[in-house]
Amino acid sequence: GGLSQTDSRDYSLVTASCGFGKDFRKGILKKGMCYGDDACFVARHRTADVLGVADGVGGWRDYGVDPSQFSGTLMRTCERLVKEGRFVPSNPVGILTAGYCELLQNKVPLLGSSTACIVVLDRSSHRLHTANLGDSGFLVVRGGEVVHRSDEQQHYFNTPFQLSIAPPEAEGVVLSDSPEAADSTSFDVQLGDIILTATDGLFDNMPDYMILQELKKLKNSNYESIQQTARSIAEQAHELAYDPTYMSPFAQFACDNGLNVRGGKPDDITVLLSIVAEYTD
Repeated sequence: GGLSQTDSRDYSLVTASCGFGKDFRKGILKKGMCYGDDACFVARHRTADVLGVADGVGGWRDYGVDPSQFSGTLMRTCERLVKEGRFVPSNPVGILTAGYCELLQNKVPLLGSSTACIVVLDRSSHRLHTANLGDSGFLVVRGGEVVHRSDEQQHYFNTPFQLSIAPPEAEGVVLSDSPEAADSTSFDVQLGDIILTATDGLFDNMPDYMILQELKKLKNSNYESIQQTARSIAEQAHELAYDPTYMSPFAQFACDNGLNVRGGKPDDITVLLSIVAEYTD
């Protein structure tokens, strides 16, 4: 056997984002990176690249609470922790836990719930570390095939695991999971690997084979090309969400659960599209 050549270069992620709030004009971003009730962040630190998506639980609207406040605050807090270097690349659950704890201790009262997915690329070890709570998630695509994907966490149909802060009178009634309940994985990545991190608005409306078709159009790892592909994926999911005759993955899942459902699922859609590249300052 020949000597195995270890790659001493640092890796990084080139990432573009796109999304649509279901009630908003095309691709309008609110303060911070929020599409509707979804939120996301992309943060760089010298040791790692970190991405996150969160999907605010819309049911809070019935109680006069803006669901985007919780998801947006959670993602902004995680982003700040990363930029301050207060994290360990191999422990994305730790980022989620620290971010959530800050929200619980917040002097400003904040109510709401959200799913969350955190993806960390450790520059020097070339390992991807992930934590997924609920039904947002990620795919890793290599050579045109999905080589890794997150597991969806649902309590029961259409009720994902979620982080929550409830008013005192509703504690115990509102579903609330611990950040430690997140599904964690670690694996090695290669240069050219594509990582797609998104909220359920994408996965409920686009099956893998459609996503892979769009990813084939990626010409190279420059930002413009990634941005264009992220936009075309988000746009397609957005269109399918409003097609009443389309048998969406969500409708299929509903049928599997004994419900007679057709069509797409109108929802906020957030897509972060990344390519593993050589690190340049």
